[in-house]
Amino acid sequence: MSDSLRALSTEVVTCRLCPRLVRYREQVAREKKKAYETFRYWGRPVPGFGDPAARLLVVGLAPAAHGANRTGRMFTGDLPNGASVWLIRAMHGAGFANQPHSIHRRDGLRLVDAYMTAAVRCAPPGNRPLPREIARCFPFLIREFILLRRVRVIVPLGQIAFAAVLDLHERLGLTLPRPRPRFAHGALFRLGGMIAGQPVPAVLCTYHPSRQNTNTGKLTEQMLDDIFQRARRLLDREDAR
Repeated sequence: MSDSLRALSTEVVTCRLCPRLVRYREQVAREKKKAYETFRYWGRPVPGFGDPAARLLVVGLAPAAHGANRTGRMFTGDLPNGASVWLIRAMHGAGFANQPHSIHRRDGLRLVDAYMTAAVRCAPPGNRPLPREIARCFPFLIREFILLRRVRVIVPLGQIAFAAVLDLHERLGLTLPRPRPRFAHGALFRLGGMIAGQPVPAVLCTYHPSRQNTNTGKLTEQMLDDIFQRARRLLDREDAR
């Protein structure tokens, strides 16, 4: 990790701007889930994770209460069929991760040409952050994007992450089309132009791999695999230019 990203991660981890989220994440860390009662929970905001030279940026919603809020690493340690399970398998299958599992911070996972972050860095009650909590976290996402200077494709996981990505583009000076692009699984947006001194990345949408979506069949593992294979092809075409 670059010194600048490391410094930003330190700021993220020490943030206490949202009283509701601070109370919740720390309560979860104290009370724990029975399956993890012997674990020492992280219980703090979770910084981004991955390759500082990444061309793929994955933006999630927020840490899971007993996933990243427990382990301290984005998309790590979810229960079977949790978000991290399908996500890391899909990224591994497309060559963005060196292994197909993400269990704990010292499990050897390394992202290749990819970086993972989230719209909100603390676990929210019911997985539902409030608009003001998203707004307070938003500057972290902006600064992260500016530091990740090679990003060419962004994959937002779900509607909240997609809205944060569009807000990021606007805040950095891009004029979005009207009406605003609408989220749909598999939708690809090539907005064009330059922001933060770099080409505007393509935005490739997917449903969030939450159990709410995977258990109901709204999102299948093949659907998620296809998204990351498409992201790989987009980057391959970028290389060919």
